[in-house]
Amino acid sequence: MLRYTLMRLGIFAGCLVVVWGLVYSGLAPRGLGASNGMWVVLLALVISAPISFVVLRKERDRASVRIVQKVDRVKANLDANRSQEDVADDASRAQGHAS
Repeated sequence: MLRYTLMRLGIFAGCLVVVWGLVYSGLAPRGLGASNGMWVVLLALVISAPISFVVLRKERDRASVRIVQKVDRVKANLDANRSQEDVADDASRAQGHAS
C-alpha cells in the first residue's frame, strides 16, 4: 500500500509542476487574488485523479489482494483462538460437572 501511495503522490507532484508551469506561463487561467496557489493545487488534484485511476490500476489491484489476504489471515487466527477458548471452556465445564 505504501508503494501505491508513493506512486500516487508522484503523479500528483508531476501534475502540480505541469499545472504550475501552465498557470505561470499564462496558458492556463490564474486564480483570483491570493487564491492562485489553491487553484493550482485543486487543478492538479483534478487532473491527477483520473490519471492515477488508469495508470495505477494494476498496482491498486495488487495492493487490494494483499489487504484481502491479510484480513483473511487475521480472521482465521481469530477463529482459531475462539475455538481454542471453546475447547478450554468445555473442558472446564466438564470437570466441574464431574466433581
